[in-house]
Amino acid sequence: MVQKSKEKKHTVLITRFSAVGDIAMSIPLLYSVCNSYPQSRFVFVSRERFGQFFIDKPQNLEFIGINTDEFKGFFGLFKLYRKLRKEYRPDIFADLHDVLRTKILRMYFTLFSGTKCRHIIKGRREKRELTNPDNKCKIQLKSTFERYRDVFTRAGLPFEPDFLSLFKGEKGNIEEFAGTIPEKGNDKWIGIAPFARHQGKIYPLERMEKVVEGLTAYSNTRIFFFGNGTEEEKIVNQWCSKYRHTISFIGKSNFNGELRFISHLDVMVCMDSANMHIASLAGTPAISIWGATSPLAGFLGWKQKEEDCIGLQLECRPCSIFGNKPCMHGDYRCMEIDPRIIVERITRKIGLT
Repeated sequence: MVQKSKEKKHTVLITRFSAVGDIAMSIPLLYSVCNSYPQSRFVFVSRERFGQFFIDKPQNLEFIGINTDEFKGFFGLFKLYRKLRKEYRPDIFADLHDVLRTKILRMYFTLFSGTKCRHIIKGRREKRELTNPDNKCKIQLKSTFERYRDVFTRAGLPFEPDFLSLFKGEKGNIEEFAGTIPEKGNDKWIGIAPFARHQGKIYPLERMEKVVEGLTAYSNTRIFFFGNGTEEEKIVNQWCSKYRHTISFIGKSNFNGELRFISHLDVMVCMDSANMHIASLAGTPAISIWGATSPLAGFLGWKQKEEDCIGLQLECRPCSIFGNKPCMHGDYRCMEIDPRIIVERITRKIGLT
């Protein structure tokens, strides 16, 4: 067990500006390190909209939301540096992003303030080897959670992760949805997030509809769809009009409300996407579908199980870390997963009969 530091009160500045899944992955480690060092002050700087994730945060953790458009280029980032230095005077800078913007900030804090700066080691070379089209090195890489934790350890703040969920293992308050969502009885609540940012991560919608059809054949299921935007909502509404006990949750709430509602699901069905990490924050198990990507790259959700990951054993997988590369074969054969396999995995997970 790591001993909590009682010698010095630190002010720790932490940065991670994108994306949704990466912000979600940072939270279990942020909450844990804050709990381990209650006398220190932790300041997390990110985009304004991500503040909704920080439910019931530790008292010594502050979220600072900024509009990154106001701090562009060297001069804009120098303005941000001066603002953060003046308001918080950090003695440790933990960079969980390691992109050009945060590298420049690190440079300013190092040169002008003498701040101890540590940054995430992303393992870019080993990830290239994992996705090499000609000679893959298929080994399990260090998880992103471990990489985040390493940043704090190298900054002199070792800790043991103790995060259960944003709701401390309980369920979030969903009273606000009482008028639109039926009360949960003995039904199994299944969330389905059928979309992702890149094609290499998206299970074909015609196959996902077969999954929906298979799950709604059970009398004691209720399915909730998650997504974003009018196009996704249009697809989901078509499914809701065809299959019983299905409800679209698109547009019904913000990140905060979705997190609270997802904590009441029995399972979330998703891609290797932000929704897997959102479910993880809510303490909900996820059945995740992996195409061009793989859990080997270290992006499996917090406390999610490898046995709940579904993917085909192909020589060409994984071909991408983020799913953003075009298929080398042109057919995305990695997503030719039989819908019945997914339905069976879900029913087994939540005990559907």
